[in-house]
Amino acid sequence: MEKRPRSFYFLAGFFILFVLFLYGPTLTIGILSFQGPQGGLTFPMNGVSTYWFADLFREQAVGDIWGAFRRSLVLGLMVMVTTLVVSVMAGLAFRKRFDGSGMLFYLAITSLVIPSILISLGVGLIFNQLGLPVHWATSGFGAQLTWTLPFGLLIMFAVFNRFDKSYEEAARDLGATASQTIRHVVLPIIAPSLIGVALFGFTLSYDEFARTLLTAGSYNTLPLEIYGMTTNVTTPVIYALGTLTTAFSFLVIGVFLATVWVVGKRRARFGSDAGKGV
Repeated sequence: MEKRPRSFYFLAGFFILFVLFLYGPTLTIGILSFQGPQGGLTFPMNGVSTYWFADLFREQAVGDIWGAFRRSLVLGLMVMVTTLVVSVMAGLAFRKRFDGSGMLFYLAITSLVIPSILISLGVGLIFNQLGLPVHWATSGFGAQLTWTLPFGLLIMFAVFNRFDKSYEEAARDLGATASQTIRHVVLPIIAPSLIGVALFGFTLSYDEFARTLLTAGSYNTLPLEIYGMTTNVTTPVIYALGTLTTAFSFLVIGVFLATVWVVGKRRARFGSDAGKGV
């Protein structure tokens, strides 16, 4: 058996430490959320139970947890759909050069380098100056799009830069219109990338704090509600909430990955059938 170099063990150890650094706090919160009724916020644990998870479903005196969750879910879906639609349309538009396209591109991604809290402050001030209500579904929605749209645009630009236009040419040679070509050829081919953009849009919105802080109005989203709980909650119920929200995030990611797998299997089967002349 070939002896591994020392560098292998060094890199392996470094990777293990990196993984612990990434997921250690989450694992710690997950463990502490299973404390007994007399448990506190630190180790050592005082018993093991699911008491604090059940406490989440009792009437809370610390805030509107489930209302905040519903708002974050609805807002995430709104941002996801908008990000997906706008990113695809922009990707299609930027396939052909037009006057000002370069400037428009850089303006679109500039918000990524501006501090998030300044974006939140600016959007909130604009709504106040215009006499519009500051609300999570209006100003909060707009502020979060400044975060998700640039990512969606960058993904779609990369996808279309590598897209083989011969597929579209073949469809047009067979009599397909422009809309039919996009609907039946382009979109099915880039479907995994569309799922990726949707996942980016939803998860970035669901977890966003800074850009929502000054634009959510009187009703908190879930990240804002959790932040508020850290200032007045002294029981492991906040850990139970963190564990559930983390599990929900992983569930969403799992659903999207399963969708990508199903799409990939269908495309592979379709390609196999087409090769056989079915």
